[in-house]
Amino acid sequence: MRSDQFKTGIGKAPHRSLLKASGLSDEEIRRPIIGIANSANEIVPGHIHLDTIVEAVKKGILAAGGTPLEFTTIGVCDGLAMNHIGMKYSLGSRELIADSIEIMAMAQPFDGLVIVPNCDKIVPGMIIAAARLNIPAIMISGGPMLPGKYVGESVGLDNVFEAVGKAAKGDMTEEQLYSLECSACPGVGSCAGLYTANSMNCLSEILGISLPYNGSIPAIHADRIRLAKKAGAQIMELVDKQIKPRDLITEDSIYNALAVDMAIGGSSNTALHIPAISHYAECPITLKDINQVAEKVPHLCSLAPGGTDYIVDLHRAGGIPSVVNELMKHGLIRENCMTVTGKTIGENCKNSPIKDTSVIRTFEKPVHKDGGLAVLTGNIAPDGAIVKKGAVDPSMLKHSGPAKVFHSEEDAVDAIMTGKIVKGDVVVILYEGPKGGPGMREMLTPTATIAGMGLDKEVALITDGRFSGATKGASIGHISPEAASRGPVAAVRTGDIIEIDIDNNSLNVKLSDEEIQKRVAELPEYVSPIKRGYMNRYSKLVSSADKGAVFEL
Repeated sequence: MRSDQFKTGIGKAPHRSLLKASGLSDEEIRRPIIGIANSANEIVPGHIHLDTIVEAVKKGILAAGGTPLEFTTIGVCDGLAMNHIGMKYSLGSRELIADSIEIMAMAQPFDGLVIVPNCDKIVPGMIIAAARLNIPAIMISGGPMLPGKYVGESVGLDNVFEAVGKAAKGDMTEEQLYSLECSACPGVGSCAGLYTANSMNCLSEILGISLPYNGSIPAIHADRIRLAKKAGAQIMELVDKQIKPRDLITEDSIYNALAVDMAIGGSSNTALHIPAISHYAECPITLKDINQVAEKVPHLCSLAPGGTDYIVDLHRAGGIPSVVNELMKHGLIRENCMTVTGKTIGENCKNSPIKDTSVIRTFEKPVHKDGGLAVLTGNIAPDGAIVKKGAVDPSMLKHSGPAKVFHSEEDAVDAIMTGKIVKGDVVVILYEGPKGGPGMREMLTPTATIAGMGLDKEVALITDGRFSGATKGASIGHISPEAASRGPVAAVRTGDIIEIDIDNNSLNVKLSDEEIQKRVAELPEYVSPIKRGYMNRYSKLVSSADKGAVFEL
């Protein structure tokens, strides 16, 4: 066993003495030792209940003959970090989470690992750690929040952000805003729509690193506790059979994850995290690879923020196994990928019919004939940009308009709130990329404010930063190379005409190549706005968004 490195033989008597100081018996020390990475804390609603999940995991491990040992990781709530300096630290936390788990599992060599995340960067951060370590591992998340109810309608966090714009415009009173604020997030779990956290929790099933329905069982359902017990028991089988993350996360399972992502219309942030996971799992892809899948796979689910259904509705309709089963019928899933069940993805999903075709559409009657995400390229995005196509109004799939250029999210939001953005404009937010931000802030406030002011069918936003999974409208992010790396997007100035054609995957500024090159050559050297600490170091190490904003060292 891997844990023999710190517990077996005469020379490890001091180590066993320390383990006994923690209350472990000789029998517990002899058993396989399973590390549990728990990201519970008291500030993130998706994580506040994870101690309950971990207790269930421990019961499963103990019942199957293992010894569970829990440790903690950090977790940032993107909603709470939104629209202030805290959001610069969110994406950077992904690598820090992976680093901390790697350190714990190397310093104390566990035989297996259970990762327990729930929200935006914590899920990919923990999967990255599992891929790097490549020891038997399984993931069990905390599950999605239920939607709230406001004036008889289901609502989520995105509705509150949009209501800020409505209140600013005078279309909603402060009392109505307060009532919505108190109603939208009714309890624990990752925010209720198909935002980044739930997108990644769903895709973990396809990557093979979690059990079926991990992405959709609501946080408050007893089934979530039973699934956690099952995950605890299953890690013991993975240890016994030495099934490891890189046996599961392969070129084929990455393809499957992209296919399901297109079918459910996942967050645009998956276009950051899937390439990152593939990089650390040593089967790299880039942003441009996504279109090859998007062109084949139809968009089957209309989930919030682009639609009216929520994750609880997806679960009721059959969950991710039913989506996979529908795609398998049409040869769009590589069925032989192994999963933590010990069975292939095809075996896991073959008997999973759709239970409600109003939530999960059939292949013949999709929401859209192609995928929910689209990668755009052009003279300001030669390495690609991403848009959540499934959440764009058809009237904005093709748009041309004058740029209004801002060098920070704050300046853009101020212009939107004070009425300086008008019908037809293209808001351009630069120097918010992985290096430039630093940290590639998630910008829900400008997109939600525009939607709340009724401009989402008239105004587009483009940025080298990124948008929240709760974003809707013609919001195009991840422009690569970013402005801070002297990418051509840095040449755009207020008044330049931006041409967007989402159906034809193009994004251009109406300038000659010579003019773009001239303007870029005149740019001053980039200087990080954060002068010290973690994010200053991050800005020096991080790759471009098209590669997943990874550390390439």
